[in-house]
Amino acid sequence: MIKLFSLKQQKKEEESAGGTKGSSKKASAAQLRIQKDITELNLPKTCEIEFSDHDDLLNFKLVICPDEGFYKGGKFVFSFKVGQGYPHDPPKVKCETMVYHPNIDLEGNVCLNILREDWKPVLTINSIIYGLQYLFLEPNPEDPLNKEAAEVLQNNRRLFEQNVQRSMRGGYIGSTYFERCLK
Repeated sequence: MIKLFSLKQQKKEEESAGGTKGSSKKASAAQLRIQKDITELNLPKTCEIEFSDHDDLLNFKLVICPDEGFYKGGKFVFSFKVGQGYPHDPPKVKCETMVYHPNIDLEGNVCLNILREDWKPVLTINSIIYGLQYLFLEPNPEDPLNKEAAEVLQNNRRLFEQNVQRSMRGGYIGSTYFERCLK
């Protein structure tokens, strides 16, 4: 009994000193789940994933290049930060490409219900990717983050389309400058 206690104490001391004698660090639940999600990814042809560090599956980028709709021909980059609470908490997703869109504000925040109140642990990274892709096919002016873009979409679809094209080519919409994001 005493020997078992002393072994546990020795292991604790080794771990707190930063060394693990012959044993590798265990993967967290979030790491195991993200590994499963990535392995089972079924990406649409308009999307690709980029890992800056292949050992860090919790941080990656998604590139969406819509092939239809208002945003056809654009290239939009999203950063994913998966926290240790995943899959119980949704990943943090930001759009790194400044875009004229009713559901993405100028700071890159994304309004997608499954990233907020409708998140459930059964949802996967694949679900989020398809949700983001759908935002480019069918922008939703009913639940906007960019209220000005939503208003233009609701009241004048032609002007909205012109604004999207101007922003993707690189130009001003009102006093806001958008960098070119065409492929």
